[in-house]
Amino acid sequence: MAKDPDIPDRKDWPKPALRPRDAATLILYRHNGRAIEVLMGERHGGHAFMPNRYVFPGGRVDPDDWKVRDAGALKPHVAARLAKACPLSRARALAAAAIRETFEETGLIIGKPDPMPDRPVPEGWKHFFATGHAPALDVLDYVLRAITPPYRPRRFNARFFIADASHAQGQIKGSGELLDLRWLPVEDAMKLDLPRITEIVLERLAEIVERYPGQDHPVALFRYLRGQHLVEQE
Repeated sequence: MAKDPDIPDRKDWPKPALRPRDAATLILYRHNGRAIEVLMGERHGGHAFMPNRYVFPGGRVDPDDWKVRDAGALKPHVAARLAKACPLSRARALAAAAIRETFEETGLIIGKPDPMPDRPVPEGWKHFFATGHAPALDVLDYVLRAITPPYRPRRFNARFFIADASHAQGQIKGSGELLDLRWLPVEDAMKLDLPRITEIVLERLAEIVERYPGQDHPVALFRYLRGQHLVEQE
């Protein structure tokens, strides 16, 4: 088997391999005529992980994501799919992280009116709740899990969620972490400098949106095993 030029020699891998950290990503999509558009931005060149690559909003799960209240629980089939690889409490934290990171990086709110506005809010969520909203986990669908290969300097066990942009409120105003934030037709997005996992998500998006609208569907697992990058079923 020919060596993948993107994989460094094993002697250059981190020793020991880093343990993947929980992370979550949210793909906001919308229909423009017959085309599906997605919201993407370019990672700042100073990032150690995937600099200058076009990606979707997302990031690591924070401790406050485990404690935040919601304004809509995960759909049963989404919770069941996530729970195949983690406890339900972690599944909920992952979905919350996807919404929080999207808010921080794009300014868009995936939420509904806060059901308990007089209750305390975790520190990392104060700006979100200041809009009068709590995260709406029930508008998310779960499409893919990806585990960063062991040769990477940063490793994540990332879950990819999608949501129709009709559920997003507010104006796009980037924080500086993602540059050139814009809506792109999937066909145009595929021509950008993308991580392989982003390409895989984009390839699956249209099928999921059009064939399984709001329904349960297979979830892919992308990982590196025995010298190969594999796409399997979760």
